[in-house]
Amino acid sequence: MLSRIIDSHCHYDDKAFDGDREQVLTEVLSSVRAVIHAATDEKSSLFGIENSLRWDNFYTAVGFHPEELDRLPPDPEKTLEQLLSRQGKIVAVGEIGLDYHYEGFDREKQLEMFEMQLAAANKHRLPVIVHLRNATEDGMALLEKHKPKGVLHCFSGSAETALQAVKLGLYISFTGALTFKNAKKAVKACAAVPAERLLLETDCPYMSPEPLRGSRCDSRMIVHTAEKMGEIKGFSADQMIELCAENTRQLFNL
Repeated sequence: MLSRIIDSHCHYDDKAFDGDREQVLTEVLSSVRAVIHAATDEKSSLFGIENSLRWDNFYTAVGFHPEELDRLPPDPEKTLEQLLSRQGKIVAVGEIGLDYHYEGFDREKQLEMFEMQLAAANKHRLPVIVHLRNATEDGMALLEKHKPKGVLHCFSGSAETALQAVKLGLYISFTGALTFKNAKKAVKACAAVPAERLLLETDCPYMSPEPLRGSRCDSRMIVHTAEKMGEIKGFSADQMIELCAENTRQLFNL
């Protein structure tokens, strides 16, 4: 089962892995089919590119997360273009989007950066990995405008929003949060999305699924999320892993 997993969204550059990153990557990448690193800033993008050259089954996105906008390079558009021109297995622009969760966010700057990166993805014919938190209306409006290929990651919105995204041609990805006891909204959204539009992810080191909640997450834990997703959709965990792996290959052209 592990050998068929594709983790469509992970963060092995996170400080949670500082003590044993090499060991974890060696173990994970010898166990699962592939992982896709979701970058958050320039340094994170370079981490992804470098590791995509080291490991056959490590792929990466490049981009600027909405929570990192206070630490942007002087010319983020130029920097993004430079990152996209580098050698490596770059399969997406991401993790990009909008996050209005914390007080003091700069809505206009977030909108500007999101739109710039959507345009860059379309220019380079790459899908996007989209982060939307407390910003559904603005986010969906820009996705409707630019109509990129891509995925709404770590989905926690309504079934209605999920179906709106599917109509735009987007995929919907769920983390271990789908297994949480209070995940009623996510379960409804998962039930509403056609199986051919679903992806599995960890968002590791975050979002460890039950029964491992509270521990550091890695790509092997997708098995538990697949079990829950399969229960919702009427598939076995094996079938769900294989189906979502195929969806991931299709979206990211792996």
